[in-house]
Amino acid sequence: MCHYCGCREIPLIKEFIAEHERVTDAAGDAVRALERGDIARAQALVDVMARELDAHWRGEENGLFKVMRKDPEYADYIASLEREHRELARLLPALDLADADDVRTLTEAVDELHRHIAKEEDGLFPASLTALDGEEWNLSMAAWRAAHPM
Repeated sequence: MCHYCGCREIPLIKEFIAEHERVTDAAGDAVRALERGDIARAQALVDVMARELDAHWRGEENGLFKVMRKDPEYADYIASLEREHRELARLLPALDLADADDVRTLTEAVDELHRHIAKEEDGLFPASLTALDGEEWNLSMAAWRAAHPM
């Protein structure tokens, strides 16, 4: 995880990273609950993940991703991230955590989620520092706020 470029000091990026941390905490707790045989707790945590990710993805895709994808340099990278969002969005509600294969699938998805987050935090977020102007930051933050109504 990058700590040298300063993007973590941008309010919007701070929000995205905080959401990443909440999701990965819930994911890790879900895997540990499954290891203890607590399927109900694991399912509740997967549901937390799905809700958190839904708002998070809307904030990213309707804001930061939308303005950054205008630059052809980032378009394919962002398209790949969005595909990964869709895959996980389809997977989480379909899991049967009483099924050993689905437990394995969740564990693999959690590992993939960590790699996905690294692509954002170590790639896209630092790039946003130089790619976006003030108005694009404003649009990105407005999209995040719309995805997270108070």
